[in-house]
Amino acid sequence: MIAAMIVIFVIGYLLIACEHPLHINKATFALLMCGVLWTVYALFSGDEQMHEGIVAQLGETCEILVFLIGAMTIVEIIDRYGGFTFITEHIHARNKRHLLWILSSVAFVMSAVLDNMTTTIIMVMMLRRLLTDQKERWLFAGMIVIAANAGGAFSPIGDVTTIMLWMDEKVSSMGLIINLLIPSIVALVIPVFIAQFFVKEGRIQQVVTNAQKNPQMAEEHPNLSKAMLILGVAGLLFVPLFKTLTGLPPFMGIMISLGVIWCVTEIWVRIYKIDPKLGGKVSTAVKAIDMPTILFFLGILMAVSALNQAGVLSTVAKGMDTHIHEPVIMATLIGYLSSIVDNVPLVAACMKMFDGYAAMGGGIDPYYLSFIEDGLFWHLLAFCAGVGGSLLIIGSAAGVVAMGIEKIPFFWYLKRITLIAMAGYLAGIAIIYLESLCPFFLQAGG
Repeated sequence: MIAAMIVIFVIGYLLIACEHPLHINKATFALLMCGVLWTVYALFSGDEQMHEGIVAQLGETCEILVFLIGAMTIVEIIDRYGGFTFITEHIHARNKRHLLWILSSVAFVMSAVLDNMTTTIIMVMMLRRLLTDQKERWLFAGMIVIAANAGGAFSPIGDVTTIMLWMDEKVSSMGLIINLLIPSIVALVIPVFIAQFFVKEGRIQQVVTNAQKNPQMAEEHPNLSKAMLILGVAGLLFVPLFKTLTGLPPFMGIMISLGVIWCVTEIWVRIYKIDPKLGGKVSTAVKAIDMPTILFFLGILMAVSALNQAGVLSTVAKGMDTHIHEPVIMATLIGYLSSIVDNVPLVAACMKMFDGYAAMGGGIDPYYLSFIEDGLFWHLLAFCAGVGGSLLIIGSAAGVVAMGIEKIPFFWYLKRITLIAMAGYLAGIAIIYLESLCPFFLQAGG
């Protein structure tokens, strides 16, 4: 059964990768792969708790989907009010290479506070206001994905996996920041430095002027454009704060933010007599959401959940522990694996697999010491699971969102971005290892 499920997943993955040559939407293959995997598991596993398992996995997946729908709607309504135009008008880049550095740096900082998925949605939508050439936007979007994943790796609230490790006391907030900030910066700087040489020289001012999605709204109601930008960004920033204060999942916070924005826009439309054709209501903006991307998320996450339910991911973790037994190599391979399967169940499997290892080895074996709180393995896992997702376009939520919005081909990303991302990924791992030998970082982690 396990072998059959792996084969089905590989075939489905290859079909998703061949979306553009086949001219069939990737959501088609993701949904089929999901259904077939769960069918095989149901028929051959003999798991009496299968129904409860699939409901639990669906619940976790729907949390992400509801969050994604809410975030995409908020970003869309900001865009319809011309909020991003207000930002792009204040981006003073000398040329496109300078713009690449600015957007990548902003995405890096934003993803440390927001999650990488929300950050990518915002930045890619802004990018569409700045550049008209699709191939250029693909390159910039690839760097935004790398920046978002790198920025989320060093922050306790920057990524789902870092939140998991932080909440389970595998890492501390200060230990994570001190040990992973420099590696995360390196994982961004090296790819952007390389990518800038693939950007054509040219100024961007005229492109900014002519790239407004809804210029009439911005012209007729400039104050509302600024107000919506502030309200929308505040709503997105509210989510991690809400999560920290209440312990409730992020989708609940995004629902509250969306509800407030929905109410405000309904009032604005009535008070300022906004033309319905301008799409000033959330009910209009929500229709513009890319539903194929949402369904692709549903299919791919539930497909990976089937592998997780069948014990495939935990088996991989046990195999690495048995045959490799080296924290740096194990974490590096987990990072490569996270570019293929979702890093959330992967990290969850590692947490369960290596839980309690700190108490083994009599407290003197360096291998087992790497599993204490803020130990080398957990820092590597946080970095590799997050940054490793940048190696393939469907290896992270940020990549999938960028792929959906900009229609980035899988093989284009593989050819143009993967090696660039890998350079930063491996350099960051090397720095984390060197930090582990430095007394300052050992004290900070301990």
